Amino acid sequence: MSKRDYYDVLGVARGADAEEIKKAYRKMAIKYHPDKNQGDKDAEEKFKEAAEAYEVLSNPEKRQRYNQFGHAANAQSANGGYGGGGMNMDDIFSQFGDIFGGGSPFEGFFGGGGGRQSQGGRRVARGSNLRIKVRLTLEEIANGTEKKIKVNKQVICQTCEGTGAKDKSSFQTCKTCGGQGAVRRVTNTILGQMQTTSTCPTCNGEGTTITSKCTVCHGDGVVRGEETISINVPAGVSEGMQLSMSGKGNAAPRGGVPGDLIILIEEIPHETLKRDGNNVIYDLHISFVDAALGTSIEVPTIDGKAKIKIDPGTQGGKILRLKGKGVPEVNSYHRGDQLVHINIWTPKALNGEERAILEKLQDSPNFKPNPGKNEKSFFERMKEYFE
Repeated sequence: MSKRDYYDVLGVARGADAEEIKKAYRKMAIKYHPDKNQGDKDAEEKFKEAAEAYEVLSNPEKRQRYNQFGHAANAQSANGGYGGGGMNMDDIFSQFGDIFGGGSPFEGFFGGGGGRQSQGGRRVARGSNLRIKVRLTLEEIANGTEKKIKVNKQVICQTCEGTGAKDKSSFQTCKTCGGQGAVRRVTNTILGQMQTTSTCPTCNGEGTTITSKCTVCHGDGVVRGEETISINVPAGVSEGMQLSMSGKGNAAPRGGVPGDLIILIEEIPHETLKRDGNNVIYDLHISFVDAALGTSIEVPTIDGKAKIKIDPGTQGGKILRLKGKGVPEVNSYHRGDQLVHINIWTPKALNGEERAILEKLQDSPNFKPNPGKNEKSFFERMKEYFE
């Protein structure tokens, strides 16, 4: 059992009321819960220590005796004094589950990779979560899509319908717990009788045992199989985002609660468009003739082709904006823009006639670089756009 002062363990003053103690325990329990700190023995001990402290301080009679005698009273009892020091995880979950509104205090906080939870007063198994990757094109991301994926996972055994039994007559009430799924122990201490509750070791909290197991699943109620799952992907998702589908993970043994399916989003690079947040960038290369004279050009967008106008005298580095042609925000009506970055393409090889024409123009004042005083650099234009 803990040697530290119970008030120090929960971080509350000695005059704290019941609600303060309850909130403090809830905070500690979430912080040090084993699901959140897997393999961390120190966190597990602090989790148990917090439960031990709460068991005493949340009980007015125990708290009064603790305030009077402290840990000294426990040293006089061969059964652990206040009773908290002998609790295991099942004891903690079953006794304090009401704080979190469920059979297991942490079902609503962590996705859960398996374990057990309460159902109808009994402990039932929970299937583990599954994680899969879904690769999407930029068009699918922009418009949303439905994907049908074949998932290899644990499924309910069809032979026994998930019960794990050969037939209905194979079930019998657990003799150890009498069908309750839990056993209670009462110990006499210097502070009076202390009662603890734990999962029945015979039926593992199910309340029933099987005399003849299913020959297909061998009593587990689940087998390895394949399921086609329809996934609705909302518009605007991005690389690395995770979606969750409740109950679509691995089936649980003996008719328990199935786990969840976690979908990791991967983007397939587009051939010509680059995504930048909700905006889309396209590098447009035009000849200096088109830049000088102006023209109309079709450019690719997420939704197809769009015609844009290149004004006469367009300079390299200019950015044209196609409003609303980008990617929408998730669960929002706002949509980004497409930014068309103008690049002036210069030919590397000229024939004699082309060279002669350009040489005639070479000395023309209009072909001499002479940026105006108000001409802004590419970086200045980019800064203005995003501001």
